[in-house]
Amino acid sequence: MTVLWSAPEAAAATCGTASGDWVATGVAIDSRAVTPGDLFVALRGPNHDAHRFVAGALRARAAAAMVDRAPDDIPDNARLLRVADTLSGLTALGAAARARSDARIVAVTGSVGKTGTKEALRLALGACGRVCSSAGSLNNHWGVPLSLARLPRDAEYGVFELGMNHAGEIAALTRLARPHVAVITNVEPAHLGFFSSVEAIADAKAEIFFGLEPDGAAVLNRDNPHFARLAAAAARVGATIIGFGSHPQAAVRLLDCALSPDGSEIVAALPGRDLRFRIGIAGRHWVLNALAVVAAAIAVGADPERAAAALADLRPLAGRGRREELPWHGGQLTLIDESYNASPAAMGAALAVLGSAAPGGDGRRVAVLGDMLELGESSEALHRDLAEPIAKAEVDCVFLVGSAVAALREALPQGRCGGLWQSADEAMPALVEFLAPGDVVMVKGSNAGRLGRIIERLRAESQKAALLSGLT
Repeated sequence: MTVLWSAPEAAAATCGTASGDWVATGVAIDSRAVTPGDLFVALRGPNHDAHRFVAGALRARAAAAMVDRAPDDIPDNARLLRVADTLSGLTALGAAARARSDARIVAVTGSVGKTGTKEALRLALGACGRVCSSAGSLNNHWGVPLSLARLPRDAEYGVFELGMNHAGEIAALTRLARPHVAVITNVEPAHLGFFSSVEAIADAKAEIFFGLEPDGAAVLNRDNPHFARLAAAAARVGATIIGFGSHPQAAVRLLDCALSPDGSEIVAALPGRDLRFRIGIAGRHWVLNALAVVAAAIAVGADPERAAAALADLRPLAGRGRREELPWHGGQLTLIDESYNASPAAMGAALAVLGSAAPGGDGRRVAVLGDMLELGESSEALHRDLAEPIAKAEVDCVFLVGSAVAALREALPQGRCGGLWQSADEAMPALVEFLAPGDVVMVKGSNAGRLGRIIERLRAESQKAALLSGLT
């Protein structure tokens, strides 16, 4: 097991005081996820104080706990790292890990696709050397420091996701991560409720360039309408600009792709040669993400052919396009789980994937769509505009869950709306009754709509149907 921090190193990094002689092989902020050897950081949030869980973390064999006060329920000889403030301490720990690392660092942001692209980069660069990446969607003011604090000394590559929903947030994160390569997957009207325009969103995404190392590179979507704006921002800090996409001037250019329900075959033009490879996830949006990965691999000096070949093993994350075949009343139901989150661009991409799926027998394409949040005054129009990609995907029936998504109901052709419900639980009885063997159903909405409950209920219904079938 790799040692990340010794007690003296952690104390020096955080200007804290360590008690006990310990070494940490991991860093954790959730006491329920502590594994033996972790340094547990007791963060304070608006609704909780993790100092309450220090004793439990130590019982779970945490190496030590970072605290800004000693909890009353721990022994006097407990292994602690005392700091003035635990969030500041975690940030300092992340900064120290970054400062001591010789890894080539890639930072990823974008309105959609940043977590998936980060995971694809982890897989691709992992085929070229030792890689460390942020877990899940740890992309905010505590997630990025936590991810950096976990960066091993011997890592050759680091891949970190930077997120935001307000201006100024990425600037602080990128200055901490200090990337050699900054990837912006795209700029779309996500979080539009917090910005005056999509151009303002582009400017907020362009903050990622503020932390670029000297002679750094910006990997940008050449097909995005805001490419010129982003490229100008990157040029102001002296970054090398690498465009990807189908645009004739893209440095990593899509020449051809063959889409299928379980992935895509891609032919891309790289500087000096062409590259053929396969990715294991469906959707044209994933083809573009793969081009971004190849471009970033080139920018950090990795072997693009080896990196691209690794993408054949890429699989969708839970809630982000994962496909399942469920037993369903004497047949099968295809479930596409897109329940993690939603924005207009992500909705369009998910509907296109649904449109590429072939139902079995007399099956139908069914979409269960929830609210897209944080769209401000544009919310009604952007929900209504989903009627076009729904029609293009030849969706047979749409179930609507939420309040904002009600704007879409009147825009759908007659007979295409299966109903409107305020919650996932209310929609379930009608959805279960409607679905039949051979159907392909895709579920997508913003997190607050809890459409993941529909995924869970459909799995449970499938198990119940399979059990009943076995009894008859």
